[in-house]
Amino acid sequence: MSAIDGTTAPRRIVIDPVTRVEGHGKVTIRLDEAGEVEDARFHIVEFRGFERFIQGRMYWEVPLVIQRLCGICPVSHHLAAAKAMDVIVGAGTGDGLTPTAEKMRRLMHYGQMFQSHALHFFHLVSPDLLFGIDADPAVRNVIGVAIHHKDLAVQGVMMRKFGQEIIRATAGKKIHGTGAIPGGINKCLTPEERDEFLKGADPLNTRKMIEWAQGALDFFKGYHKKNAAFIDGFAAFPSSHLSLVRADGALDLYHGVLRAVDSNGKKILDDVDYQEYLKYIGEEVRSWSYMKFPYLRSIGKADGWYTVGPLARLNTCDFIPSPLAQKEFEEYRAYTKGKPNHMSMHMHWARLIELLHSAEVIDELLKDADLLKNDLVVKGKKREEGVGLIEAPRGTLFHHYRINENDQIVMANLIVSTTNNNEPMNRAVNFVAKEKLNGQKEISEGMLNAVEVAIRCYDPCLSCATHALGAMPLEIKLVDAGGATLDVRHK
Repeated sequence: MSAIDGTTAPRRIVIDPVTRVEGHGKVTIRLDEAGEVEDARFHIVEFRGFERFIQGRMYWEVPLVIQRLCGICPVSHHLAAAKAMDVIVGAGTGDGLTPTAEKMRRLMHYGQMFQSHALHFFHLVSPDLLFGIDADPAVRNVIGVAIHHKDLAVQGVMMRKFGQEIIRATAGKKIHGTGAIPGGINKCLTPEERDEFLKGADPLNTRKMIEWAQGALDFFKGYHKKNAAFIDGFAAFPSSHLSLVRADGALDLYHGVLRAVDSNGKKILDDVDYQEYLKYIGEEVRSWSYMKFPYLRSIGKADGWYTVGPLARLNTCDFIPSPLAQKEFEEYRAYTKGKPNHMSMHMHWARLIELLHSAEVIDELLKDADLLKNDLVVKGKKREEGVGLIEAPRGTLFHHYRINENDQIVMANLIVSTTNNNEPMNRAVNFVAKEKLNGQKEISEGMLNAVEVAIRCYDPCLSCATHALGAMPLEIKLVDAGGATLDVRHK
């Protein structure tokens, strides 16, 4: 642990790198003369620049190349890019694909959602819940879960495996697949593949995945019941929320219209066409982070920030179109009496409802005969510009491209989920830093982990957000008023 001496000089604590998230970043916490937290910031310290790298490539290469910016959620980038290319090749703005192409893409996407949510909850979040945020970090990790809670660890591994097998069957590979192409898909499902997912040996079948998803929800709700003060009070602050919803207001993770609500649930964006997203969303640059700060133009930079992801999706949608998840959604919404939920730790509750919904959707899609048909691609009149949006595991993902007369990309703009969550993540860090570090004479490892717990609620993928590369650890640095470093702690 790091000791704080009795000096009155302002000091800075830096957490670098932050652990159990994807990518590389750090947290800086500045203390004033009295030892109170003056400010806390979540910095993204690496840069990759795919928006520039992709320029000059042929448009049909984009769904394959752009997903290489991430090994965690490549399917989301693959599909968002493919949806933008659909517009460019004249296949419509989300409703023009063949039934087989759309349903194969949906199956791919919900397989991605399922495996990503399982990975995050069982491997990245559960150590904090099972052992406590103050527990010995040598135990508070996925290895500790495997040793002390073997059944949960096995479930996490097998659920992720099932989702990855869905991806392999639809995209050709588990990571960086080739399934989605401009105007459609390049393969259909075989009867053998379908039957293996529906009727395969336990646990790798849809029935078992639905059962385990329900079990994960029961586990979290049981934990919440015993620890409501912690779960409800940890990094809870009001926010606006944004996501795609289906035209009828249903949760839809693949396609829809843009909806945003304020902290009271009043609509700010009322189901607008995402092809015109630039009318509604701007991006601010700040000197201390490679990530931009998106905002709603109608409100402005200062107050127009918003949250995306599982919490936002369940705040913006009207219902969930699968029976078991809808039942859970009703219980979830009843907890806040139908009002928007602003409790950061409830992000995990929302994520597990989406896990169950994804399993139900996968089961329903696999029983659809359209997946076995060979009508895969449509094309129409070419356009020079297209936007593709999708709800990635971490939130709304924007892909926007323009081509020239030679079919080369001349402009690319990505607003990824973690970028959309930049401001709320910073506010969560600031909230927890003030709660845990104010007036403390000694900074424990548990206090530092509490700051990381706030970040992990958002399941950030920093490789996508900065278009950066790396694994993620944590550092705390104390700095005096003149900017000199007094102390640094690494994890």
